[in-house]
Amino acid sequence: MTIAVDFDGTIVEHRYPEIGKEKPFAIQCLKQLQQEGNRLILWTSREGKLLEDAVAFCHERGLDFYAVNSNQPDDALFKYPSAKVIADVYIDDRNLGGIPDDWGAIYEMITKKRAELRSARHAKKSIFPWRRR
Repeated sequence: MTIAVDFDGTIVEHRYPEIGKEKPFAIQCLKQLQQEGNRLILWTSREGKLLEDAVAFCHERGLDFYAVNSNQPDDALFKYPSAKVIADVYIDDRNLGGIPDDWGAIYEMITKKRAELRSARHAKKSIFPWRRR
């Protein structure tokens, strides 16, 4: 599953352009999701030095992303890279209704969504056995 995750207000508290205090268990949860085979994309409005600082902040804590503000690490597969990141799930504090403050709850929501996606993919395969994904 591909998960796009925002930085300010999601991984860290809002202090833009500075980097806010890390939200409790955000990095640990994201690392766990990554270890479970999920592909993480950092999806933020930061750019330039501010973006480099955010990436370095996560890297220093052992979290490296599959891609940053893009669909692929180098967008080599796309002739014209899009500003829109394609993901199965988007974790962003600006989401309608916001996000829970508890990263444990976020983890449970993502785990449930991943199971639903797997179930849906399995159902499609059993209905159309000649189709390969």
